[in-house]
Amino acid sequence: MQEETSPPERITQESADRDTLSTKPVPPEDGQHKPQTTPAQETPQTDLAISDSSKAVDSGSAEARALLYYTTGQYDQAISEYTKAIELNPKNAMTYYYRGNAYRAKSQYKEAVSDYTKVLELNPTSAEAYHNRAMMYYKQGQPKPAVSDFTKAIEINPRLMQAYCNRGAAYIAEGLYDQAISDCSKAIEMDSRYAEAYFNRGAAYIAKRLYDEGISDCSRAIEINPMHAQAYYNRAVAYYRKAQYDPAISDYTKAIEIEPSDAKARDGRATAYGAKGEYVRAISDYTKVIEISPTFTTAYTNRGIAYYKNGEYDKAWEDIQKAESQGAQIPPAFLNALRKASGRER
Repeated sequence: MQEETSPPERITQESADRDTLSTKPVPPEDGQHKPQTTPAQETPQTDLAISDSSKAVDSGSAEARALLYYTTGQYDQAISEYTKAIELNPKNAMTYYYRGNAYRAKSQYKEAVSDYTKVLELNPTSAEAYHNRAMMYYKQGQPKPAVSDFTKAIEINPRLMQAYCNRGAAYIAEGLYDQAISDCSKAIEMDSRYAEAYFNRGAAYIAKRLYDEGISDCSRAIEINPMHAQAYYNRAVAYYRKAQYDPAISDYTKAIEIEPSDAKARDGRATAYGAKGEYVRAISDYTKVIEISPTFTTAYTNRGIAYYKNGEYDKAWEDIQKAESQGAQIPPAFLNALRKASGRER
């Protein structure tokens, strides 16, 4: 049985500092962690799957048609064909497994959990099914059952390094950073070039405010995978926390180059510009953040602060009022300072 494949998904952990607004820009998040989904075994290549499935498709094999649809990204059709195959043979664990993968590809996590659970009813020793069900729990913001399933996968297959790496991510979500570091270190022991394990361990170090260690692990992840945008982002966060704003800006810029639509990286860079007193650049970045994500409330707040710092009080009021309309709580001290500077009440 093969593991699912999908693009890596970043999951962020909110910083406690985000709860405290002042006349300074809101600091970026303490770091990010994400479950790593690179499989231990590769799924069949698309062209090979199409070639090998053609004859089976002609013979009316529902499973073969489902595989063809799945490998070409036609997940609705794949689910339909897997469902037909299940109706013909409801005891085939593999069919539930692959339909679960198709549901996962569509972000239908509850349906995927149901299918992986059925796999485990039919085959209780499937480490991959435990692993993938854990991933679905994690994606739904349920780290405790995710940890439980990752642990079961490891008990069945102690060499499943993805389970260690991903359990580390789930531990981070629970605030159990030492356990996360231990798990990611175990994954690194198994594969010294496992970029995601370094990335997750770096996120745990950053969450513990061990910034030098976090920078080291992010750097190693980047060395292995120079296009790892999230590793640049996390390293930037660590540099920012060390008040090293120039390298933070450099790393945020690299993350943006790799993922131009990443609002959080632009928000982080804007914050670093603000910390350096470069308010025009900060305003430009916050404006782009808002274009990408109009409900990014802290971008309005922080752009308002940057306008205030730059002496543009009317624009500051506009942004503060917009932030308040989205539920932001603006500190009275800042509002009083803005009133005094602008000579207006609102």
